[in-house]
Amino acid sequence: MNRNVKSFKSDDISLFKKKLFKWSEKFSTSVYLDSNNYLNRLGDIDTILASDPHTKLPFTENNSLNILDDYVKKTKDWLFGYFSYDLKNEIEDLKSDNNSVFYLPNLFFFQPKVIWIIKSNYIEAQYLSEFEIDKDWKQINSIDISENIENKINVNLRPRLSKEEYQNKIKKILNHINRGDIYEANYCMEWFSENSLINPEKIYEKLNQISKTPMSAFFKQNNIYLLSTSPERFIKRIGDKIISQPIKGTSRRDSNKVIDFKLKKDLNNNPKERSENIMIVDLVRNDLSRFSLPGSVKVSELCEVYPFKQVHQMISTIESEIENKLTIADIIKSTFPMGSMTGAPKIKALSIIEDLEVSKRGLYSGALGYIDPSGNFDFNVVIRSLIYDASNKYLSFHVGSAITSNSSPELEYQECLLKANPMISILK
Repeated sequence: MNRNVKSFKSDDISLFKKKLFKWSEKFSTSVYLDSNNYLNRLGDIDTILASDPHTKLPFTENNSLNILDDYVKKTKDWLFGYFSYDLKNEIEDLKSDNNSVFYLPNLFFFQPKVIWIIKSNYIEAQYLSEFEIDKDWKQINSIDISENIENKINVNLRPRLSKEEYQNKIKKILNHINRGDIYEANYCMEWFSENSLINPEKIYEKLNQISKTPMSAFFKQNNIYLLSTSPERFIKRIGDKIISQPIKGTSRRDSNKVIDFKLKKDLNNNPKERSENIMIVDLVRNDLSRFSLPGSVKVSELCEVYPFKQVHQMISTIESEIENKLTIADIIKSTFPMGSMTGAPKIKALSIIEDLEVSKRGLYSGALGYIDPSGNFDFNVVIRSLIYDASNKYLSFHVGSAITSNSSPELEYQECLLKANPMISILK
């Protein structure tokens, strides 16, 4: 579908982004993706806003990926949306019987009428209507972001599991590992708050400000909000190239530069953390080899430690070459859910996780992103994310860690607290 395209420039991109995000609040459905200028993390777009659906993918609980393929072929346009973790049940012979307050389809995509793309100081509007662009440009720039809008918060967060219950679950996973059932499993637990009141946009802005991650995202569909400060890329397609960047290995940051450097070095040299990362790298290599050209799968970056504002993260990059004829369904069926959020062997780990976790992950451990008109795509891993249902005032987030034979239940619990802390602190 042809779009009307117009370009603009701004002397203050940071200010424009704030105004653009505030302007987007008027739409009932929108996606806001922000790389926070981490262009070295393979981001070819700094920021993108997509709002106001022209069409939506029909809801289904079966054959969702093939229906998505048809939708991509039919629209030949930008599409934005998510894969829920429970999409796994369509791909493999699995189930999700744990409780959930959120009622969401396994995947959701929409074709927006309105798209704003930011690259450096270059701004591009892509609209399905040519008459609105100049009007909206003026309206966005006229927004006063200094307005002091009261950020009301009423939240009472508590973990779904006690520390003792969590550690007992980890011990059961270790028993599976010691028996040889699996090598690694990513176990997650939920923090939640009932009768909650938050301003999702304000909370996201604060969360993004203290985190500054390269795959940050805000998603709104009617009363459901996803506030994500994910550092992790699930999968990206650029023509005949596929890129995946799993994260395994986390340590805290410190304001003292000497201590912080030591923490980074210790993470880089930690045999347990490296082992976790390498296991998932092998899993991703195997996933990509299912559809990639023979001999093309390579690890271009292994166990590289990157500093973010809150934590150090160990990241690897796996790349491959594919035939152009492959569809997004072909690729997602072979790679989802991502190895960093499941374990190895993947299917067995998924089954054990389902038995031991006590709440549905839903959007958590899923993926959010876009498909462009050429069939290229880019999706994050939904971690470090708040999910809020404004209709029933339920607020939730999950945190987790990879369990291997060297795991300590106490240390894994502390890692979960480290990952939870930014979200807990912002909601006080």
